Amino acid sequence: MKKEVSMYRKWDFVECVCLSILLTLPAAVCMAEEIGEIQALRRAAKDEMAQEAKEDTREEAFTSGALGLQKLNPEISVTGDMLWTCSDSETMDKKSDFILRGLSIHAEAYLDPYTRFKAAFSMDEHDMHLGEAYMTRFGILPNVNLTLGKFRQQFGVVNRWHKHGLDQVDFPLALRQIFGPGGLNQTGASLDGTMPEVVGCSQELLVQVTDGENGRVFAENAENNPSVLGRYKVFRDLSASTYAELGFSGLYGRNNEWAVGEETIDEALGAWVLGADLTVMWEPTDKMRYRNVTWRTEAYALNKDILAPDGSGEDTINAWGLYSYLESKVSRSVVLGVRGDYFEPDVKGYANSEAVSFSPLAVTEDGANRWQVSPYITWYQSPFVHFRAEYNHQEGDGTGADEDVLWLQCIFAAGPHKHERY
Repeated sequence: MKKEVSMYRKWDFVECVCLSILLTLPAAVCMAEEIGEIQALRRAAKDEMAQEAKEDTREEAFTSGALGLQKLNPEISVTGDMLWTCSDSETMDKKSDFILRGLSIHAEAYLDPYTRFKAAFSMDEHDMHLGEAYMTRFGILPNVNLTLGKFRQQFGVVNRWHKHGLDQVDFPLALRQIFGPGGLNQTGASLDGTMPEVVGCSQELLVQVTDGENGRVFAENAENNPSVLGRYKVFRDLSASTYAELGFSGLYGRNNEWAVGEETIDEALGAWVLGADLTVMWEPTDKMRYRNVTWRTEAYALNKDILAPDGSGEDTINAWGLYSYLESKVSRSVVLGVRGDYFEPDVKGYANSEAVSFSPLAVTEDGANRWQVSPYITWYQSPFVHFRAEYNHQEGDGTGADEDVLWLQCIFAAGPHKHERY
């Protein structure tokens, strides 16, 4: 009896083992199939990689890091400056006139990774002249750049700008009286660089050595003595939305040829022009496209030693002036502003002698002065086109007739540079 029970138990154990094998057999078969599929995918991937490597017969190319051929062509832009003027001035023959003040061609290109070239040619209805043509070598020394060529000099702020880039129709009155209608634009070399911060203020220093060829300050520079310009600028963020910029400029050169009576005397005498400028701008970071306020002011002072044309010997012409303007962006495309100008020439009895005229730096009438007020509105149709309306009221004592002029201006640009100031 015990043997039969034992046999039954053995039989039960065998049945359980067989049943377990039968139950796990499908899972094992499925697992084997999955492993086989994975191995097949791996083999297919290896075959495909081998085939691609076999088909890729391209040779490895090495480049020098130079500019591509398409980059060798300069970027070219064209800027137009169209004016319509209406005036009741007694000194102007035309009471109304359309003026194509300038059609400017701007070219810019990187000559290599370290050097950039820029040029500007301006044409009007009568002639064409070279505005600027210079190259800048960046990093010639740590934080120092070198510029060579003909360029608008950095005396103050706005003298560096082209007329189509101004915030008003024309340069400030004092700048035009001291440097002439086109401002200070000479040929030579310039070094500019940044200096270490002081009390949270960024600093920049600029030195320029150029030919003394300005027709007002260096009109008697027959020997082409060089002039030297220095400018120091400090910049600081007053808050997240407000910054201030303060600058000081100085220009020095020498004149040597003087008309005294009926003879010409060669004697070198110095000429100085000093300037100071301040700019404060508020522009909220979250609304900078729609709101800002800019206040900018500059002052100029001329000290020019001369030989008096009446034979009285050495003398000095002192003239000074300033401007200040406030403008605000009231929407994304509209800017409102007003500028005030003042200029005071020196008073010399020989200012308008037959031998030479020192006007407008010096006049003959005591208490002479000239001032102007200019409200304006600018509408930016797009980054490439904008329109401006400006009214100028100008008057003074001993400096000519009063003037009232209405200006309508259209500035347009074609090309990648839009309305670059310089």
